[in-house]
Amino acid sequence: MTRLGIGVVGAGRVGAVLGSALRAAGHPVVGVSAVSEASRERADTLLPGVPVLDVPEVVRRSELVLLAVPDDALAELVSGLAATGAWQAGQIVVHTAGRYGAAVLDPARAQGVIPIALHPAMTFTGTSLDLSRLVGCTFAVTAPAPVLPIGQALVVEMGGEPVVLDEAARPLYHAALAHGANHLVVLVAQAGQALAAAGVADPGAVLRPLLTAALDGALRAESAGGGRDAAGEVTNGAVTTLTGPVRRGDAGTVADHLDVLTDLGVRTGATDVAASYRALSRAATGRALAAGLLRAEQGRALLDALATGDPAADAGPPPAPGATPGGAGPAHAGGPDGSTVHGAHDDEGEGGTDAPGADQEDQA
Repeated sequence: MTRLGIGVVGAGRVGAVLGSALRAAGHPVVGVSAVSEASRERADTLLPGVPVLDVPEVVRRSELVLLAVPDDALAELVSGLAATGAWQAGQIVVHTAGRYGAAVLDPARAQGVIPIALHPAMTFTGTSLDLSRLVGCTFAVTAPAPVLPIGQALVVEMGGEPVVLDEAARPLYHAALAHGANHLVVLVAQAGQALAAAGVADPGAVLRPLLTAALDGALRAESAGGGRDAAGEVTNGAVTTLTGPVRRGDAGTVADHLDVLTDLGVRTGATDVAASYRALSRAATGRALAAGLLRAEQGRALLDALATGDPAADAGPPPAPGATPGGAGPAHAGGPDGSTVHGAHDDEGEGGTDAPGADQEDQA
């Protein structure tokens, strides 16, 4: 590709790393915006010598603008810059939000830019470690057909593997990644807490070989047999590697697990552990039955055990759609703050703060 002057809007975990990868591929980085102190330090480390500028100036200097901001901030940022006439005809604008395709860039496209959505299916640390992990990483590429090759070439230059994804498929794609990666973290945290309560000094050391083997086996099976076969029929994939009491049909063991995990919740307040175990065991039972791994009577016994003591079973019907506890109507987000580039913070989290948990906009 022709060397392009890159402007990075958002020096969070994603923006700084991708900017660094593009720089390593020969594209000069002409400016970066960074709101929080952590982002400024990240920009200094991964993009040394690149000037830290405000967002309109980054856009003004750039031939390719990389928008690496939280998903919820993206649309307002794009439209705010359009309202000020900041976009330049012929400019390439790339965003990294998994939730959106290229349509979110329509306000910029109306001013003549080339819109591309690139989403790496990876979790980021915001350090140089991520640069090696980009090699072979899948990137979802969504763009108008004539400019798809530009997005694909950018991915290849960063060492990734481009996969073209339809605009309409982006929300489901992103939900799948978030469900897999984010909830895996929660599952490990819950299992670790239960092991610690059982007296295990290093829960991570106990879980590592077990979970690594389970994850590797499930992913291999999903690659080999997941999705649909040549006839369009759904195949079983990862569920064929299921082990443990559900796979064996041990309803008594499942009931015992629920008892001790419920007691853990009573003692420690970690009531989510039993609730997650119950929900995931139901899902495992359903998938094992569908895959022919359990007999009908085994499935029935498991589901009966999982229903016993379930608070949800006695809670009555769910509230009407949009209702909130106490009868209040649906909650509504506040309106814009009047800034023409509202939402122009980087991908640290809301407002670019470094509060606990804020530095988490790291894909998937």
